[in-house]
Amino acid sequence: MSKIKIYIRSILIPITLGALVGFLTAGSMDYQSLQKPALAPPGILFPIVWSILYVLMGISYGILKSKRLLEPALSAVYYIQLGVNLLWPIIFFMLKWRLFAFIWILLLDALVAVMTVLFYRKDKLAGLLQLPYLAWVLFASYLNLSFFILNG
Repeated sequence: MSKIKIYIRSILIPITLGALVGFLTAGSMDYQSLQKPALAPPGILFPIVWSILYVLMGISYGILKSKRLLEPALSAVYYIQLGVNLLWPIIFFMLKWRLFAFIWILLLDALVAVMTVLFYRKDKLAGLLQLPYLAWVLFASYLNLSFFILNG
């Protein structure tokens, strides 16, 4: 497979899956009606940030795939964290299980941290491109816990 196709596929997978989850949860989004903690960004920021993060995620994976640096365990961590990521909005918005969503996002924090370190060990740029994602999910964890505390 050509490098261009590898990158396109690597980017389209998280973008497409993220858009699908966004579509599925759109009718359940109650962000505007929730009591918000300090530092809560405006709702319009979330799809922009997630789109950027999914592109960076895809580029990182594409770097490793195009350089033939992927191993089955590394791909497994990548796809497991992506699955955990995609289930979080369903748990938080559709099911409204805020406390369970917080526990779930802690799992995501750990998976993204592990993935970032593993990517970095294979290719520094691939790992560094995951730092905004790691920072965002840690921030999202703060928001999740705050929403649970403020809104019950």
